[in-house]
Amino acid sequence: MEVVSERTKPKVKDYMTRDVATVSPDETVGEVSARIAESDEHSGFPVCERRRVEGFISARDLLLADDDDPIFTVMATDLLVAHPDMKVTDAARVILRSGIQKLPVVDDAGNLVGIISNADVIRSQIERATPEKVGKLKRTLEQIHEIELTEERRTVALADLTPTQGRVYADELEGRRYELERGLAEPLVVIDNGGTLLLADGHHRVLAADRLDIDEMDAYVIVIDHEIDLGMARTAEKEDLERIDDIDVVDYARHPLVQTTKRLQSDGSGTDDGQ
Repeated sequence: MEVVSERTKPKVKDYMTRDVATVSPDETVGEVSARIAESDEHSGFPVCERRRVEGFISARDLLLADDDDPIFTVMATDLLVAHPDMKVTDAARVILRSGIQKLPVVDDAGNLVGIISNADVIRSQIERATPEKVGKLKRTLEQIHEIELTEERRTVALADLTPTQGRVYADELEGRRYELERGLAEPLVVIDNGGTLLLADGHHRVLAADRLDIDEMDAYVIVIDHEIDLGMARTAEKEDLERIDDIDVVDYARHPLVQTTKRLQSDGSGTDDGQ
């Protein structure tokens, strides 16, 4: 049972941020306040003497303190921390119940080795769903073409991808951009068809990444050693899709479901007027 748990349960160490910004106990309230004010990412910091965690300082702790006060006089010392080998689900419970956004991660010696946030927890849940999606696609391709395929995780250059979907929707594109900016987007799903990289899943994420000047992304890649005739490759050729710039961005109002709903509403109102 222990072996199964180790293999299937994501750990804090797999998703924590290892490069952690910290402050010293001897820094002043004014100095730390300035760092928080100048940062778009930090609303607080672990307080460390060397690498040992002594406390945590948040913007709220600084509100009523004088600028010259040393941080050790106002920092919180009753800390909640995570261990690298803790299950992400357990860390998520602590974050949810405590209302805090980040947990320092300490090793057995009490040394800071990382930090895990609510965003990291969300990312762990997103990524857990993807392998099954990839596995289903891989099995389908194997059955249709009667071949055996391999799967690997790799970083792919966006310029090397061939789209298989001709349009994306503007509102969903904004959602994927929001996720990317916060490190929450799941990996792409790509088919390496004898060297041609077909984008099977992730068109909104790819276009959002391109707009953020991101050149490469993490992907699950299904590898076909020798090029075969794939339906999605024919679709790409038929729609003249060669690179991500060929994908059209469509306003949400032109989404087929929205158009159908508007048509039904229009038909309904017309009938009522006639009566």
